[in-house]
Amino acid sequence: MVVVANALRLLGSALGTIGGALVFVEFFQMPSYVEYNEEFQDYRIDSSRTDVREHTWIGRIGGFCLSLGFALLFLATFLG
Repeated sequence: MVVVANALRLLGSALGTIGGALVFVEFFQMPSYVEYNEEFQDYRIDSSRTDVREHTWIGRIGGFCLSLGFALLFLATFLG
C-alpha cells in the first residue's frame, strides 16, 4: 500500500508541475482582443464582445492538470 501511495504522490507532483508550467505559459499570451501595431508601436484594444477569447486550451489543460495533481496528492495522504 505504501508503494501505491508513493506512486500517487509522484504522479500528483508531476501533474501539478506540468499544470503549473502550462498556466504560467497562459499568463504570457496576448489576449485575442489586444492587437499590436508595429508601424505606430502601440497596442489597440478591440471592444467587440463577439470575438473575445480570454483563455486558451493551454490554460484549461494546465488548470485541469493542477487540480488532478492536488486530488492525487490528497488521495495519497489517505493511502500512506
